[in-house]
Amino acid sequence: MVDTPTPPVSLAGETAAPIRAVPTSPLPRAWFVLGMLCFVYVLNFLDRQLLSILAKPIQDTLQITDSQLGLIGGLYFAFFYCFIAIPVGWLADKTNRVGVLALACAIWSAATVACGLAKTYPQLVIARMTVGFGEAGGVPPSYAIITDYFPAGQRGQALSIFNLGPPIGAALGIAFGASIAAAFSWRLAFIVLGAVGLFAAVAVIVFVREPRRGGLDPIEKQVDTAKSGFWETLVAFFSKPTLVLASLGSGATQFITYGMGNFAALFLMREKGMTLSQIAIYYALVVGIGMSAGIFASGWAIDRFTRRSKQAYGYLPAVSLALAIPFYVAFVWAPNWELSLLFLIGPTFLNYFYLSTSVALVQEEVRPNQRVMSGALLLLVMNFIGLGLGPTYVGAASDFFRASFPDNSLQIALYTLTPFYLLAIGLFLWLARVLKRDTSRAEAPA
Repeated sequence: MVDTPTPPVSLAGETAAPIRAVPTSPLPRAWFVLGMLCFVYVLNFLDRQLLSILAKPIQDTLQITDSQLGLIGGLYFAFFYCFIAIPVGWLADKTNRVGVLALACAIWSAATVACGLAKTYPQLVIARMTVGFGEAGGVPPSYAIITDYFPAGQRGQALSIFNLGPPIGAALGIAFGASIAAAFSWRLAFIVLGAVGLFAAVAVIVFVREPRRGGLDPIEKQVDTAKSGFWETLVAFFSKPTLVLASLGSGATQFITYGMGNFAALFLMREKGMTLSQIAIYYALVVGIGMSAGIFASGWAIDRFTRRSKQAYGYLPAVSLALAIPFYVAFVWAPNWELSLLFLIGPTFLNYFYLSTSVALVQEEVRPNQRVMSGALLLLVMNFIGLGLGPTYVGAASDFFRASFPDNSLQIALYTLTPFYLLAIGLFLWLARVLKRDTSRAEAPA
């Protein structure tokens, strides 16, 4: 006869609920699903970056200024990308997240094809805004799906692997986009790469299964399975100083990364003398290797250092950004493209420690039924500041400086991004201080 464990008994003599262990292993197929979602994110970022990669031939064809280029890659795109993400996140928290992701992938891919067919600047604006509309539904559901496939303690690494999507997408976009444009035309690059995304949308529906919400969370979080209301999630997010500071710090960082990234290829070609074929090889390698290594290293560091102290969520990005400043200034200053690319390795490695850090913090700090919308709120704040305002600012600054510095207006504009490093560092140090205070309060005796 097999003995069965005796249920624990409370002091009042009543039988207490059995104690269940905290899940420690990923769900079956977790790594396969992670690979699929990362591939979709690669296409997400690839389609988004095509405009900046092919800025020079697009400018030559449509006769648009740096300011117009900054608006279409920044504010116009971000308006839909940021604000549509909120209702999409709310919808995904209440419905099937995999279905939302697949539909979003189909929309942004079709809109990317439309970019290649645009004959005028207004047509290109509408197509790019539609790309932003579709991409708004890509990342927040993926964050929540990954969080429900991997247990706490492994999510930093999983999210860092997922966040390899931007560097891989940027590198492949540079390599394939520039190569196709150099061999054929920039229009064909948009059409071909957008078509790949339509097939990916079908693959998501076929191969990715919806996980149970909160199924791998600590037991006290699993108890709460009710669907969260829109305003409840909104208030919960913005009432937490840690989440607000993480969002603002990420936004200040993205002001630099998107401001620089959307004009780096144009800067290297127009003011440093690179050709489109050289961009396709050397710039692609720097972006792909540097960003990938930085994001992967940040995921490893998050899982390691946050076990000791939650303050690492603030200190890791602050330290990495401080180290990036001299490399960034040297990249802008360098007299030739070879030296400029060499210095660019530093910022591409160090600028992206904030990403997995902020995403992991938000996913850990909110309830399972608030994760998609909370991820969308994080993207709203940091992308409106960074993606919306960064490229818009750099394009306008370049046109402003053109009268005084006709041969290097972009160089001067990129120099003016340097103070935003200090702003981002200050916000992340403030985040570390708040996390320390919250930890001390939680550990204090009642």
